[in-house]
Amino acid sequence: MRKIGVPGGSGMNETRIPLIPEQVVRLIQLGSEVAVESGLGKTVRLDDAEYEKAGARIQKDRKKLIEGSEILLGIRKPDPKDIRHMAAGSVYAGMLDPFNEKGLITNLAKQGVSAISMELIPRSTRAQKMDILSSQASLAGYVAVMLAAGRLDQIFPMMMTPAGTLKPSRVFVVGAGVAGLQAIATAKRLGARVEAFDTRPAVKEEVQSLGAKFIEIDLGETGQTKDGYAKGLTEAQLKNQQEGMARICAHSDVIITTAQVFGKTAPRIITREMIRGMTPGSVIVDMAVETGGNVEGSKPDAEVEIDGVRIIGPVNPAGRVARHASQMISSNLFNLISEFWDKEEKRFILNVEDEIMRSALVTHDGRIVNDMLSQHYAK
Repeated sequence: MRKIGVPGGSGMNETRIPLIPEQVVRLIQLGSEVAVESGLGKTVRLDDAEYEKAGARIQKDRKKLIEGSEILLGIRKPDPKDIRHMAAGSVYAGMLDPFNEKGLITNLAKQGVSAISMELIPRSTRAQKMDILSSQASLAGYVAVMLAAGRLDQIFPMMMTPAGTLKPSRVFVVGAGVAGLQAIATAKRLGARVEAFDTRPAVKEEVQSLGAKFIEIDLGETGQTKDGYAKGLTEAQLKNQQEGMARICAHSDVIITTAQVFGKTAPRIITREMIRGMTPGSVIVDMAVETGGNVEGSKPDAEVEIDGVRIIGPVNPAGRVARHASQMISSNLFNLISEFWDKEEKRFILNVEDEIMRSALVTHDGRIVNDMLSQHYAK
């Protein structure tokens, strides 16, 4: 397989794109043919001429583009109408949200498409360069802090002036995964006093290395999955966590919540009672709003006010910095293709025995092949 097609418009108000001209050049150097839909790069100010200069063929007919491609690259799940035009044996790679899209995954399997869900790329050293979740989470953590800074009615850093000294704002980050760590680093660069909590004691050193204080709450036995994701807490543990965090929330000016459990609804961490204990004018950014939300009362893509506290629920925060987000996604997808590219035959080899492909491949040969996904659907 060497014919790569990139349709435009992922829907859902998506501003990111899966391929930029820089990576078109690299794909062609591998020996591939690249076709992109006209207007692909308009959301990040890239015109068709830049893609043509890089060596891509511009296709105005979306149906023909999809039908003639052996490998299709996307940001999110494909439109059901597009799936009907995909050739049997072709490959689709993108963020498919497979645990919540049984119908979509089933349709891809029936069409004979080999679908690669980029969220399932394992968190290993070799796969790190393909890890879309990490690359986008890092940007999302930055965006969350900037959103909070823009809505807070005070500045982040300490400032000594002739009119007196302004104390630094206090920022509390819940969850120290990729997004949380970037949020910590960004808040520290802006001069805030930062505290952080995570159910995984193993991340304490990472938090401290960024200059933040790690909050320790005794929850009993917790841990993480083999891929580094936090494990879900019991109801009793969640209650203990909330009680331990209430005091921290009360003196925080900004709270950033990033806690998500892979493939499940996000845990509810910040309750109305905890919000009532905060100072009016404080800001909470719920980065888990798309998967159910960590904060009681948060709404997707909206700002609500509860007892004087502003609660922001950004959907697709990385999409707010779409140019850099697209640059990173494009690199992730190129690295996936190049990892399985046969340099002698100059084609993409779908190696189903490879550990990375085995983890991320969800459909192949007309069936769902991911064991974890099959078990989830059977529930």
